[in-house]
Amino acid sequence: MFAVVHHPDYVAPAPTRSAYRWNKNGLVRDLLMASDAAIDWHAPEPMPQHWLEAVHDPGYVAEVIAARVPAAKERRIGFPVTPQVARRALRVPGGTYLAARLALERGFAANSAGGSHHALAETGAGYCVFNDLAIAAVRLAQEGLGPVLIVDCDVHQGDGTAALTAGWSDIATYSIHAEKNFPARKARSTVDVALPDGVGDDQYLEMLAATLAPLINRVAPRLILYQAGVDPFGGDRLGRLNLSAAGLIAREGMVAGMARARGVPLASTLGGGYGTDALEVAQRHVASLLALAAAFAKQ
Repeated sequence: MFAVVHHPDYVAPAPTRSAYRWNKNGLVRDLLMASDAAIDWHAPEPMPQHWLEAVHDPGYVAEVIAARVPAAKERRIGFPVTPQVARRALRVPGGTYLAARLALERGFAANSAGGSHHALAETGAGYCVFNDLAIAAVRLAQEGLGPVLIVDCDVHQGDGTAALTAGWSDIATYSIHAEKNFPARKARSTVDVALPDGVGDDQYLEMLAATLAPLINRVAPRLILYQAGVDPFGGDRLGRLNLSAAGLIAREGMVAGMARARGVPLASTLGGGYGTDALEVAQRHVASLLALAAAFAKQ
């Protein structure tokens, strides 16, 4: 049995003029419930405001809470911040933090949302309102639970996470991504692995093994926060890489295997995955999550 964090607030109604697939998190929940997996479900509390403000500008936090985000910032985010979206934005970082605390106890836990790695100090961006990875990592570090390593395997660079955690000696960041994909202006992670368009399974896994293992050894993290985006998949609408479904599963086995071999707990977040068929995208996420859980279940 493994722990999954979920809350009904994750499934916010789609705002008008939104191209984001708002039903993805609900479909992930439904597919997990319909699977044969033994799941221990947990519901998070909203992240307290002072922990949001430890990472984000207090003025921006207030704008989101009041659902009064200026139009220019909403354009950067990609959708309007309605009261329902604001509730979701408060709840998701609480879910990532809860998954982290559960992973510290059990070895592995998953948040069925999160991975909002583009949000910056004073604004959201790229479908991300608050940066749950940075918020959770900073809270864990301030609670004496570092060092924390954030491993980001989304096809897009974790620019916001890198920027928001820069200067924290007990937080390290890793991003393996498509070099020519969003964002145009990259931040500097502890380790960045920028891949050319079209990279497939073999080259991707070779680069992941060669670059992530030495960083884990060097950082010796107490916890890994994992952004398990499935948008490196070759059929993803916003990806520029060419991983197969089997390649994504192999990636999860490799990341989980590196953590388990070193006795490092891992908490996963959903990350990116895009397509016109929301069910297909949700199935990718669920396959990823179940592969991580299976890898940690091995004796």
